[in-house]
Parts: sequence; structure tokens; C-alpha cells
Amino acid sequence: MEMTGEFTIPAPQDQVWDALNDPEVLQRAIPGAQSVEKTSDTEFAAVVKAKVGPVSAKFKGNVTLSEIDAPNGYKISGEGSGGAAGFAKGSAIVKLAPAGDGTLLTYEVHATVGGKLAQVGQRFIDATAKKMADEFFTTFAAIAGGTDVEDHVDAIAPTHIPLLPDEDVGLSLSPWMWGTLVIAGAILTVYLFTM
Repeated sequence: MEMTGEFTIPAPQDQVWDALNDPEVLQRAIPGAQSVEKTSDTEFAAVVKAKVGPVSAKFKGNVTLSEIDAPNGYKISGEGSGGAAGFAKGSAIVKLAPAGDGTLLTYEVHATVGGKLAQVGQRFIDATAKKMADEFFTTFAAIAGGTDVEDHVDAIAPTHIPLLPDEDVGLSLSPWMWGTLVIAGAILTVYLFTM
């Protein structure tokens, strides 16, 4: 599975970079995240509970950051497993650039999923991925921008502009979502997304 995309986050680039590397921010922003732990300067471990169609599982995984060019971007590589539900592995290139008063986040994702997850219909995966991506970016944009998430959810939804016009909606997840899925194992991974 491959995808590219971009999002505009209403916060300065340094602030977005810091948020993308903060396990507490990521845990709050990733739907279903039960834990996100920074195990070293370049490694994270996560547990994400997710449901795609009839497949529901707790995914555990690890991601490694490489090719780090702070605060401009990095590569996220990871793999995860949801037991009988399936697995995911892959990578995402995430880049940040100033965009007016905000930050443009672009991403390119390459991922593989297997197990029961790979057998679920694309429609279920797409719908779940879109919902999770929307939740992730709305929450992440609010947190990164220093906005109260509950009071300003509608006002802070980031702008999503697909780079590939015919991409399925499910391919518009965030890189951290992909990383998490990749990390978490394989579910929502029909996306990843910006970053």
C-alpha cells in the first residue's frame, strides 16, 4: 500500500515538530491509543486498540525515526502485531515546511498489512482510516496549536489536500497514524497521512 498527502497545521513549524515527537501529544491524538512511550531518542512503542469492520484487536508495535532533519522531517519505520487480527509494517517520510502562520506537513507512506486485516473489505478499511485520520488531525492540530480541543474542534480542523487525485479516502491518514498502524499492527493502515 502506498500513499502521499499533505495537511496544514495551524501552528509554527518548531511547535509542530515538538508535538510530533512528544509521546503524550501522540497518545492524546491517536484514536484508540492506550499508550505511546518514547523508548529512546529515536524509538517509540505503542499500544492501540482499533476495530476495522468485524476485526477488533489491540495492536502492539514499535517505530524507529531515522534520517532526522529537525525541525524539517524524518523517516518513520515500524512494524506491529495484533495477534490473530494481523500485522503491519512499513515506513513514512514526513516533511514539515512553513505555510503562512502554520506548517505544511507532507508525507509518503509505504506499508504492508496481513492476516485477518488484509481480508477485511477495502470499504471498511477506508471508512475506519478516514474517521481515524480526521480524529487524529483535528486533535493534533488543536494540541499543536495550543487550542482547547473540546471547545474548538470545528474551528481547528486542518485542511487536507490529497496529492494523488484518485487516491482512496482511506489513504489519507497521518504518518503517525500510519506509523502507529504500522506500529500497531495493521489496521487503519489505509492511510497514513500526512506526516
